[in-house]
Amino acid sequence: MDVLNAILPVLLYIFGIILLIVLIILGIRMIQVLDKVDRIVDNVEEKINSFNGFFEVLDKTSYGISVISDKVISFFSSVISKIFNNKKDKEDSYE
Repeated sequence: MDVLNAILPVLLYIFGIILLIVLIILGIRMIQVLDKVDRIVDNVEEKINSFNGFFEVLDKTSYGISVISDKVISFFSSVISKIFNNKKDKEDSYE
């Protein structure tokens, strides 16, 4: 029993030191992985920002098409409303 009391703390210290070394190595590896991920994210961000001009042109084009279609629709709706209002005015004048 005295032998176990002497050997057990030594074994625990050895396993603690090994665990500490393993955790330090894993921490260093995680830092390296995070550096690689940071570089990849920066690269992706640069590539996405290169498309900003294209999306601006696309947005302005869609806005222009929307304005033109709104004007055409309002023109046709005003023409149709004038036609129907003229028919109602003519019917009212006959009575």
